[in-house]
Amino acid sequence: MSVKDYLDSTYLKTPEQAGISNSETLEKVHQLTLEAIENGFYAVMIRPDYVRSVREILDSQSSLVKLGTVIGFPEGDYTLDEKMREAQKAIADGADELDFVVDYTAYKKGNLEKVSEEIETCTRIAIREGKIVKWIIETAALTDEEIVGITKLIRKIVEEKIGADEVSNVFVKSSTGFYQTPNGEPNGANEHVIKLMLENAGQLPVKASGGVRNIEEAKQMIALGVKRIGTSSALAIVRGERAEDSY
Repeated sequence: MSVKDYLDSTYLKTPEQAGISNSETLEKVHQLTLEAIENGFYAVMIRPDYVRSVREILDSQSSLVKLGTVIGFPEGDYTLDEKMREAQKAIADGADELDFVVDYTAYKKGNLEKVSEEIETCTRIAIREGKIVKWIIETAALTDEEIVGITKLIRKIVEEKIGADEVSNVFVKSSTGFYQTPNGEPNGANEHVIKLMLENAGQLPVKASGGVRNIEEAKQMIALGVKRIGTSSALAIVRGERAEDSY
């Protein structure tokens, strides 16, 4: 496999965050999709509002590029009903993969019942529809102990509640790329946190996201053992360039 086979080419900024119009954002999303088709990236990862439009482009091109979207993004503190509704709409609109932001704030407060319920319920909904699930744990907001604990929790729920035959379809993912760290510290994938996730995820695959901006960093993540890389720099990576986008 080449590096491009690991890449989820990502654009997740709202028009307000990017300082552009809705139509300009849609144009960026469509351009991202066409680049993914042309370069053979594994997937495109976009916000739920654009899933139906991107699905039409991929289908019109008979493309094998997968279509992913984010749920409960980026804070993760949506109610279970809100996450379920967002997920069900994304599935209806044609998403192949759903990247849920776990309620890491609830986890940090010790509310394991809420976190466990959303992991089991949302995973079950998506798996039932034949979708790939990824749980974003927002590593920059967690201590090492919390990274280990939440990774083990996701693993336990998938193995015991969803079924061992589904473990390859449920990822643990490092970051939204939008978490605001103090003093500009890294907020996404780095060797330390990825190793912690890999060591505790069992057979669940790991996705590195946030801060992978060049081919050397991508190859490092792959060498560690990740199965996917989320990046807004996919085109720069395959061209051997370095991008400066924070995601």
